[in-house]
Amino acid sequence: METIIPKGLVVSCQALRNEPLYGGDTIPKMALAAKLGGAVGIRANTVRDINAIYRRLKGGLPIIGLIKRDYPDSPVYITPTLKEAKALIGSRCSVIAMDATARPRPNGVQIADLVRYIRARSDKPIMADIATYEEAMAADELGFDYVSTTMRSYTEETKGCAIPDPELCARLLRDVKHATVVAEGGINSCDGLREILDTGVSHVIIGGAITRPLSITQTYVNVFSSHGGFTASEN
Repeated sequence: METIIPKGLVVSCQALRNEPLYGGDTIPKMALAAKLGGAVGIRANTVRDINAIYRRLKGGLPIIGLIKRDYPDSPVYITPTLKEAKALIGSRCSVIAMDATARPRPNGVQIADLVRYIRARSDKPIMADIATYEEAMAADELGFDYVSTTMRSYTEETKGCAIPDPELCARLLRDVKHATVVAEGGINSCDGLREILDTGVSHVIIGGAITRPLSITQTYVNVFSSHGGFTASEN
């Protein structure tokens, strides 16, 4: 398969409604900064942000698009139903990402039906966000173009698994027959990235370690809190 996402670093530029960076032109500016820094692609949530990033970058980088939406009858929230898939088909995203875990989808939707729908109406590649080896192999059989470790440690079955997981990445790289393997999740240092690259995986997505200043700040503040029992705000 000729991949739309080049080898290298994709930066996830996202902000949810309850986060400080939500709204305005913050996310497109963040995507531009990532591009200028050498990113080979952007991962983004919502049609609004996807299209705004496309305009800001003048189509200069491929965009992995997704829509996060909660449904009361399912834990799946990344492009969970046909409604979100349709919206992404009509957006400026280059690749459509969706949860491809084995968990039940809203209203009993089957992931194979979503894949067939997208294939029939779009030539956009599809990315499977998986948590386990078995889910990755199933996604490969379904014809996904990319398999990403996005959901590792975020499902009940994988809760507590250390991420990033070089062992899983190496296994996927060896056994996935058709899809391009993408490493995502828990890569928050250069050493962690080197561990992943040492497996041979060459497509990597990093989000929080680059684009979430609130959580990055909290990480450093927590060091103050655990070092002598004082906080950074104390004089």
